[in-house]
Amino acid sequence: MYSFAFMVLSTLDWVLLITFFALSTAIGLYFRKRAGKNITEFFLGGRNFPWYLAGISMVATTFAADTPLAVTELVGQHGISGNWLWWSYLMGGMLTTFFFARLWRRAQILTEVEFIELRYSGKQAAFLRGFKAVYLGLFMNVLVIGWVNLALMSLLQVFFGLSESSALLYTAGAMALAATYSSLGGLWGVAVTDALQFFVAMTGTIVLAVLVIRSPEIGGLEGLTNKVPDWSLDFFPRLNGQTDIAGALSISFGAFLAYVGVQWWASWYPGMEPGGGGYAAQRMMSVKKDEDALYATLFFQIAHYCLRPWPWILVGLAAMVLYPELSDGDLKLGYVMAMRDYLPSGWRGLMLVAFFAAYMSTISTQLNWGAGYLVNDGYKRFIRPQADDKEQVQVSRLTTVALMLIALYATTQMESISGVWTFLIECGAGLGGVLILRWYWWRINAWSEISATVTPIMSYALAHFVFDWAFPNSFFFTVGTTTVVWLLVTFLTKPENEEHLKAFVLRVNPGGWWPYSGDENNKPKLGYLALAWTGATVLTYSVLFATGKWLLFSFYDALPYFISAILGLIALKFAMNKTKILS
Repeated sequence: MYSFAFMVLSTLDWVLLITFFALSTAIGLYFRKRAGKNITEFFLGGRNFPWYLAGISMVATTFAADTPLAVTELVGQHGISGNWLWWSYLMGGMLTTFFFARLWRRAQILTEVEFIELRYSGKQAAFLRGFKAVYLGLFMNVLVIGWVNLALMSLLQVFFGLSESSALLYTAGAMALAATYSSLGGLWGVAVTDALQFFVAMTGTIVLAVLVIRSPEIGGLEGLTNKVPDWSLDFFPRLNGQTDIAGALSISFGAFLAYVGVQWWASWYPGMEPGGGGYAAQRMMSVKKDEDALYATLFFQIAHYCLRPWPWILVGLAAMVLYPELSDGDLKLGYVMAMRDYLPSGWRGLMLVAFFAAYMSTISTQLNWGAGYLVNDGYKRFIRPQADDKEQVQVSRLTTVALMLIALYATTQMESISGVWTFLIECGAGLGGVLILRWYWWRINAWSEISATVTPIMSYALAHFVFDWAFPNSFFFTVGTTTVVWLLVTFLTKPENEEHLKAFVLRVNPGGWWPYSGDENNKPKLGYLALAWTGATVLTYSVLFATGKWLLFSFYDALPYFISAILGLIALKFAMNKTKILS
C-alpha cells in the first residue's frame, strides 16, 4: 500500500459533502410516514414506482464504490477486453428483461424468496424458503456489504492518506447514514436517494474522465491512443491456449465459451441471478404494471452496459500512462490517484460525493432487501405470523440497523476477498438452469432447487481439492455435475401438487411447458420474446462498441456498430409490437 500525505478539502468541497449527506437524510425523513404503513410500503414502495425510478435505482445500486476501481484494475491488467469478465452477463440480463420481468410483477409477492412457496408446496418448500432467507439475506448480504466497505476504505486510505482504522471509522459513518435513511424511508427513501446519487456519481465520473484525458500528460484522446500499448485497445480477447500475451486478455476457447456461452445462464451470482432475483426482482415488483417492470429492467441493462463504462475505461487507460509504477495488486488505486492529482477544488468534493453516493446507494439497497428476506420470509413466516403491520415495520427497521452492525463487524474481520468472485461463480454453477426453468416447466419441484443449490458446493470442492482442476475445467465439471444431479432428482421425486401448480399458472401466466395453459388471451408469445431478447442484446453490445470506437478511433471505425445497433433496434421494436408490449 502506498502512503500519501493527508489532503485537506477546501470549504467548497466540505459544503458539497455536507449538503449531500443532509439531502440523503431529508429524503428518508420525508418518506418515513409512508414507509411506516406496512411492509409492502416499506419493502416495495406500495408497488407504485414509475418504471424510470425503478430502472435508475437498479443502475445506481450496481455502481458501488469498488466498481470504477475494479474496471481500472481490469483495464490495467488486460486492456479494454478485460471487461468481458462482466460484459458477458448482458445476455442473462436481457433474458431476465423479456422472459421474467413481467412475471415477477404478476407474482404479487414481497420478496424473491417468497416465490418459493408460490411455486412449490410442502415442508420441503418451507425449508427452502427459510434457508434462503437466512443464507441470502444475512450470510451473502454481509459478504457483499463487507466487500463494498473494503473498497471505500481503500479509496479513503489513498485519497486522504488515512490509516486503516480511520478509514473504517469514516466508512462506518457513511454506512450509518445509509442505514438511517433506508430504515426511515423504506424503499421510497432508498430509490429517490438512488436517483440523486446516480446523477451525482455519473457527473463526477464524466468530469474526472474529461479532466484526466485533457491533461498535458495525456494530451487528449489521440494522445491516449498513442501512449498506451496497442494490446490495451483491443475490444475482444485473444483466443488461444496461453494465459497471457503482452498483457492482453488472452484466454483459451474453453474459457471464452465458459464466460460467453455458459456462465450467464448457468451460474448464480448476487445481483446477476439467472431469471432475476435479489434487488433487481425487488425493483421489478415495485412498479405499477407488468410492462413497467420490463421497461425498468431494459433501461437498467442499456444504462449498465452502454452509459456508464466508458468514463471508467478511459481513466483506467490513462492510469496506465500516469502511474506505470503501480504493481498488479495496486492497479485499482490508479483511479483514486487520478482523482487526487487532477481534480481541482470543488470538483474534488463533488467526486468524493460521487463515491459516497455510489457506496451508499449499494449499501442502502443491500440493507433494505436483506431485511425484507429476514422479516417477510423469516420473522413473519415462521416466528410471528400474527404480527400486525406496525410490529412488522418496527421489526423491519430494527433488522436494517442490526444488519448494518453485523456487516460492520464482518468488515473488520476481512483482509482480502480477491477469490470471492470466482468462488461465488463456481459455487452457484448449474443452479441457473433451475432458476430459469422453474417458471416454464411444470416438472421442476422443490427438491430440484434444493439439489441444485447443494451440489455445486460439493462439486467445487471435488474439482479444486481432489482433482486439482482450475477454471474453466472446474466450472464445466460443476455445471455438468449439478445439471445431471438436479435432473435425476426431478424425475425421481414427485411433481408438485397439481392444484398448487394450477394456482401458480393462473396467477403468473408464464406460458411454456404446462399441462394447463392459463389465460389463452394473454398467453406470452415466446418466439417473439426470443427475438426481442436477441435484438436488445445486439443493440446494447453495438452501442457499447460504437461509442468506444468513436471515442478512441473514428466515426468510420464505429459505423459498422452503429448499423448493427439500428438493426437490433428494428428487431426489438418489431418483436415488442408483436407481443403487444408497445400497443
